[in-house]
Amino acid sequence: MQKTVSGRLIDVHSRTIYPATISIEQGKITSIVPCDNAPETYICPGFVDAHIHIESSMLLPAAFAHKAVQHGTIATISDPHEIANVCGIEGVQYMIDNSKKAPLKIFFGAPSCVPATSFETAGATLNAADTAQMLSNKDIWYLSEMMNYPGVLFNDSEVMAKIAAAQNVGKPVDGHAPGLRGADAQKYCSAGITTDHECFTLEEAEEKIALGMHILIREGSAAKNYNALHPLIAKHPEKVMFCSDDKHPDELMLHHINETVKRSLKLGYDLFDVLRIASCNPINHYKVPVGQLRVGDPADFLIINNTTDFQVRENWINGTCVFSKGETHFEIPTEQAINSFKVQPLDVTQFKVFSNQNTTSINVIEAIEGQLITNKIAATPLVKNGEIVSDTENDILKIVVVNRYTPNPTPAVAFIKNFGLKHGAIASTVGHDCHNIICVGVDDDAICKAVNLLIAHQGGISVVGNQNKVLPLPVAGLMSLERCETVGSLYAEVDAEAKALGCTLHAPFMTLSFMALLVIPSLKLSDLGLFDGSAFKFVDVQA
Repeated sequence: MQKTVSGRLIDVHSRTIYPATISIEQGKITSIVPCDNAPETYICPGFVDAHIHIESSMLLPAAFAHKAVQHGTIATISDPHEIANVCGIEGVQYMIDNSKKAPLKIFFGAPSCVPATSFETAGATLNAADTAQMLSNKDIWYLSEMMNYPGVLFNDSEVMAKIAAAQNVGKPVDGHAPGLRGADAQKYCSAGITTDHECFTLEEAEEKIALGMHILIREGSAAKNYNALHPLIAKHPEKVMFCSDDKHPDELMLHHINETVKRSLKLGYDLFDVLRIASCNPINHYKVPVGQLRVGDPADFLIINNTTDFQVRENWINGTCVFSKGETHFEIPTEQAINSFKVQPLDVTQFKVFSNQNTTSINVIEAIEGQLITNKIAATPLVKNGEIVSDTENDILKIVVVNRYTPNPTPAVAFIKNFGLKHGAIASTVGHDCHNIICVGVDDDAICKAVNLLIAHQGGISVVGNQNKVLPLPVAGLMSLERCETVGSLYAEVDAEAKALGCTLHAPFMTLSFMALLVIPSLKLSDLGLFDGSAFKFVDVQA
């Protein structure tokens, strides 16, 4: 059955806008014919998130899709290494299977770093043979971000075998090398790594573009690099893509890649360049079957009100209208949870830090608003009754990471600055990348309660303070079985309670989730101890 859609077509390839009628048969565009009297609406390519961990939305892929299509998203390039760190290959297949129950085109990669380093405990380990097995799967489109950049620089055999496995089947290799410059960046790029979404300065991004890499401008819930990198839109439109990396449910309720498109147009960037970056570049780079408004392409496109507001009126995927008149036209399927959670409830005494007699300084993680990188600073400890405790006056709080994959672990305890809590504690089992329990609090009792709440629920995010609240995440301790509206509302409540306790961060739980990500400098905490990401070694809390 033939379908036709008319409007003012935005042709990114010819850089023209003209009234046209699109004919669609069997999900593909069969003709595009100029016409008279077309509606005043515009037809444009749909948006592609060039790098996202869907797990960060706390939604299953189909539930994520249900909300994302409302914002004009037609496809995502998705790295499932969050669930892979918990459930291994079974977790990756779980994501693929669920994604096929919704029309949004979700293209998964093979996680390259499970775990990201040998300095932490994950729920699974995927070696080069596992990676090669995944890359042979037709549902796997690329090798996900190679976070182990020291492994690349020092020619680690496992790391290089994973890269070779992707190259052998002609699939791209994603990068992850924050702050890597000079000869190190050149060697990293020459290994065949083609993208980086971790640049946080324009100079770093331009250097990597000169080396042949594509730069993904990231604007997520925690890491926001758009302000630093947006000049690339005009200078290198052929080498840039947009991504969110991590998107929490409360923000997904409001916007997705469409917000970055709107910001770019308001800054005066060329419409065709912006749409090329938001759509065509990731499609071409990852060689995925997504339409670009050409005859013979899949009929994937948006109908918007105008090129100023960019309000999405309709979203079409494979020739079917999946969103119109404010409604999504597919249902969210029911699913069973999978998980890996063995830790038993802990005792408050397990979170104490006893002062060494000669301790005059402690190493402290300094969190930075809007960034995944942290600073390593020294501070004078607050000692009471022989214990080093949280110092709320100077905003130096206790941070703990608890291994969730063993019944009786010893918590790792350190200190962190810039969370701002004056009372209580916040905790999460979303703790990149191994997703152990991570918690920040002002006293051991609140920390213990927040951690044990998550153990009781087998995963989620919690806050202990004026009210005790939990958002359960039964799927791998990362995702809910509910829809975005439900999860977003519950998340907003927990987030508000954290801020009511004094937290000054824009996204407390998103920032918290990255405080165990050892591959991003400078100082982080794993379940095995305090880790200096610049020197790539453990350091003592008490200097």
